[in-house]
Amino acid sequence: MTEHEKNTGSADTPDTQDTVSAVQADKQTAAGKKSAGKNVTEKAASVENSTTAQPEAPKRGHTPSEPPAAEKKPQPGFLRSAVALAVILLIGGGVWYASQANTQTLSQRLEAENAQLKSQMAQLQQEQVQNHKQMQEFISQQSALSAQYQQQDAALKHELDLLRSRVSALSSADVKSWLIAQADFLVKMAERKLWNEQDVITAMVLLKNADASLAEMNDPGLLDVRTALRNDITALSAVSQIDFDGTILRLNQLANQVDNLRIDDGSRDGAPMDSSDSEGLTSSVADWRTNLTKSWQGFMSDFITVRRRDSSAAPLLAPNQDIYVRENIRAQLLIAAQAVPRHQEESYKQALDSVSTWVRAYFADNDPENTAFLKEIDELAAQPIAMSIPDSLTSQPLLDKLVQTRIRRLLNDEAPPAPPVAEPQAAPAEPAPAEPEAAPKQEG
Repeated sequence: MTEHEKNTGSADTPDTQDTVSAVQADKQTAAGKKSAGKNVTEKAASVENSTTAQPEAPKRGHTPSEPPAAEKKPQPGFLRSAVALAVILLIGGGVWYASQANTQTLSQRLEAENAQLKSQMAQLQQEQVQNHKQMQEFISQQSALSAQYQQQDAALKHELDLLRSRVSALSSADVKSWLIAQADFLVKMAERKLWNEQDVITAMVLLKNADASLAEMNDPGLLDVRTALRNDITALSAVSQIDFDGTILRLNQLANQVDNLRIDDGSRDGAPMDSSDSEGLTSSVADWRTNLTKSWQGFMSDFITVRRRDSSAAPLLAPNQDIYVRENIRAQLLIAAQAVPRHQEESYKQALDSVSTWVRAYFADNDPENTAFLKEIDELAAQPIAMSIPDSLTSQPLLDKLVQTRIRRLLNDEAPPAPPVAEPQAAPAEPAPAEPEAAPKQEG
């Protein structure tokens, strides 16, 4: 290679280096952009690489000793810089346009979310106002109930104080008042036993206990009351006693004996009317005609039998009908047994009369067991089940008057008046908080 070529190569070397440095700067600038500018930068880099080729060889005909005339060539670095600048401007414009579109989208989303938040805020404020109103109503109701409970508590305390004062008065009073109250209670119990249950014995015992209570007081002022008690005891002792339990047991025993009664089957002893004894038959064969005639006459005489019956004959029962008769008799006996403790004498008499009628109508009157059964029924029918007890006790009015004068007057002493209780007033409701105004809408 000649010196001219070396000089030419050395002269072109700075331009090539400037071009390479410009391309590297463009690459570094385009690396910070988005992926869309990368392709353009790579194309620019390929163009720059193509321009960095070696310089052309000298034309033929020139000698190395003669340098070629200087030619005017375009500046390749400026062209490449212009292309890179245009690419950068395009990329920057695209990025700016995309950022503006994204900013507008974000602004719209923010406005929508802001409107939604305003709506939720208004709804929450409305719920808060409603909850505040409900809370005020609840507080007023609680205040009214509290006042009512206080009033009731004051009334109960007053009643309790009244009872305490009465109990204190009773405890400090004479013990004789309790004995008078006990005697009055015993006389009232005697009346209940006497008229509700007709239990004369228990009533007499209660009256004797009442007289003993008054005797324990050793008070001459109670002489008339004790005299009335003794008269009542004497009157009850004169009442005839009836064994109600024994009567019920006898009726139950008769009900168990119903199955042993014998039904009247219509059989009676006696010979037929107008019957004549036939002559005896002979054992002789020669008298066969006579014997045959006598036998025929005897058969014909016994073929139809007529017996004498009186007018009170009981009707005959059909087969198995006696079961119903026995059950009806047993039911009537149970009705009579139930009427005894209730002292229903009419029902008692009617039931026993029905039993007596049915036994005499359908059962044999000549049977010993039937006769004993009817005798027991007649004895029970003649026995009364109601006692003639006195209509009232002479000691009861006197004891009532004694209780009025000595006990109830003590209980009815005036008690301290109840303290006045103020009427419950509802608590004043607090003013509800005003609803806040909606925030002004921001302009986009």
